[in-house]
Amino acid sequence: MTALPRRPGKAAVAEEAAAVAGEAAAAAAAVSQPAVTPNPRAGAFFDVDNTLMRGASIYHFARGLAARNMFGPRDLIKMGVSQLMFRARGVESADRIDAAREAALAFVAGQKVADITSLGEEIYDDTMADRIWEGSRELTQAHLRAGQRVWLVTATPVELADILARRLGLTGALGTVAEVSDGVYTGRLAGGLLHGEAKAAAVVALAEREHLDLAECSAYSDSYNDLPMLNLVGHPNVVNPDGQLLALAKERNWPIHDFRRGRKATIIAIPVAGAAGLLAGGLAVGIAVRKHRAAQLAQRTSSRGPLS
Repeated sequence: MTALPRRPGKAAVAEEAAAVAGEAAAAAAAVSQPAVTPNPRAGAFFDVDNTLMRGASIYHFARGLAARNMFGPRDLIKMGVSQLMFRARGVESADRIDAAREAALAFVAGQKVADITSLGEEIYDDTMADRIWEGSRELTQAHLRAGQRVWLVTATPVELADILARRLGLTGALGTVAEVSDGVYTGRLAGGLLHGEAKAAAVVALAEREHLDLAECSAYSDSYNDLPMLNLVGHPNVVNPDGQLLALAKERNWPIHDFRRGRKATIIAIPVAGAAGLLAGGLAVGIAVRKHRAAQLAQRTSSRGPLS
């Protein structure tokens, strides 16, 4: 006669159920890392274009507008040619800085802050997110893990810089500030582009406000034009440096981070940073704004029908 299988006792059933419940609870548990002791005196400042992101952020924003049919590929080609000519000369002249300023004004004049911010959020996801250097992102996170605050410092309009900082989980951003009245850009800048000495001035002002000790702070840039900012801090670093900055970094034994994986600078394929980047991007966005306004006017005129 075949013996019937023995049913497990109540104690065994309870033990098995407890084990399953325990495993489930452990799997679902949120694990928090030990709190990092903040260092209120130290911070890090990162340039954006070609330091944190491949190419010029304002150019990528313009590309996003092009993808939304606000202007065409011919305008992008003009932008690229302009930047390549700039890179060949290797300097940012006063005339180019002034032109960049005017381009920035064309970029924002008459636009609602909310509209620009909304477009920036969309375009970051579509065009910019995959342009971030992973190595540079890790540098920012290392400072955060050490309990330090991290700011972006860029000539890009502050609204776009804020989006980048927010999406990357950073403390905040210093960027070019345009005047606003009733939620609309007036077409004037607050002082000028955040470039060169202006970046250094912004860092000093922020350090005073936030009670930072610049001797304990770090700064990162790819460009010799950011030397005023690099000279301010106790821990200057160079990232994907241009030739002048690379030579200086070697001379001064500054840390050098190059995430271009052995390639020459990406400026052949991707427009460069600085005032020329803002110039080209601003011009493109200015073109986009004019075309968009013209299209709206034509649509309104058409909807009225022929005049009687």
